[in-house]
Amino acid sequence: MDQKLFEKYDIPAPRYTSYPTVPYWSESPTTEQWVRELRKESVKESALWSLYIHIPYCETLCTFCGCNTVITRDHKRESPYVETVLNEWSLYQEQVPELLQRPLRQIHLGGGTPTFLSAEQLKKLLDPIYSKAKLHFEDFEGSIEVDPRRTQKDQLLVLREFGFDRVSMGVQDFDPEVQRLVNRVQPYNITKELTEEARSMGYRSVNFDLIYGLPKQSLATMEKTIALTVELKPERIALYSFALVPWIKPAQRLFKDDELPRGAEKRALYELARAQLTAAGYVEIGMDHFALPTDSLAQAAREQSLHRNFMGYTDQRTSILLGLGVSSISETPTCFHQNEKVLPSYEKLVRSKKLPTFRGHLLTDEDQLKREQILQLITTLEVQLRASEFDDAKAFLSELESDGLVEFEGKTLRLTEKGKPFLRNACMAFDQRLRSKQPEARTFSQSV
Repeated sequence: MDQKLFEKYDIPAPRYTSYPTVPYWSESPTTEQWVRELRKESVKESALWSLYIHIPYCETLCTFCGCNTVITRDHKRESPYVETVLNEWSLYQEQVPELLQRPLRQIHLGGGTPTFLSAEQLKKLLDPIYSKAKLHFEDFEGSIEVDPRRTQKDQLLVLREFGFDRVSMGVQDFDPEVQRLVNRVQPYNITKELTEEARSMGYRSVNFDLIYGLPKQSLATMEKTIALTVELKPERIALYSFALVPWIKPAQRLFKDDELPRGAEKRALYELARAQLTAAGYVEIGMDHFALPTDSLAQAAREQSLHRNFMGYTDQRTSILLGLGVSSISETPTCFHQNEKVLPSYEKLVRSKKLPTFRGHLLTDEDQLKREQILQLITTLEVQLRASEFDDAKAFLSELESDGLVEFEGKTLRLTEKGKPFLRNACMAFDQRLRSKQPEARTFSQSV
């Protein structure tokens, strides 16, 4: 592995789950403008939509986490929060009734820890949504992120009753010392038992979230973590690079510099995992996902219909993603919209019968074009360039080209096998907002 390449290109870079990236949202819509853009898309007969619901609560803080969370063991907070989310849902029913006529293709519960909610509260949350939404029965998908330490059989059974058939388990690492350092002690048997239980209930896909670059990870610990993962054979694996952002998440300041693998040493962990997973029959997808060849994510990659949004890589693309709950992000082809990130502020607005707008972005025609180009590159590892932008892209990527990381064939830009670790760097060629104005403060994690 070329240490010099990693030193050269391991720079702060976006993960490109959206474009423009959140720090560059500027033309922020009012609530009225957001509703107008949502209605504009909802009236289209061809429109399909997805629903994301954010459950912020966690009983303990995992110190690697970069999500919007509320740490509490007070389960009396479940019911009021569910009621608030349902009140937000009612506001959308009133203001965008056209949405209810469009098929709901996907619902995803994320967090936080969605299984902080009891089986009873999960049912209370989903019943009113299912009673109004028009489910896309042909290929409807329900999925949830779970913490195996906090998930019970009755919760999974309730979700199966609502058609949920995908479950994503937070694992991160199986090594006890790494778990101790990130404050997530989760013995292997807990994950094993929940995986087997989910399959016995009829969940057709289990995903493991793993992270490389955590404190005290080594080639030896990573090899064992992947071996244990392969034993359980999850249909999908998300192998994320640890995003070290202590200026955003102060708990990460607890990690010592000499505990964290960086640069080529960090990438070696991924390459080891990649070799083990591909040897076990997994297909590498994009820059941080793996799937069994029979899984729909691998099928989408083969058919070049893979999509990427705020939830990562997915095999489904809808023109509308509606987010409910504190900090949730929604999108249409022309607009991004984020809810209030502070829980009391979110609750106050919803109580006042107002949609809880915090910020967003109205996409220009150029934004929409760049978003599609970045999406194409990050899902297929190649992209077609317009004649008017070819010279600029080639000049920007000249160093990556001379180092053998990208190549040009006519007007096609393609990432090479050697260049896969630097996909985020290549995407920056299309990020005109970042290129025209570098952030004044630390914003993004390192690219490798």
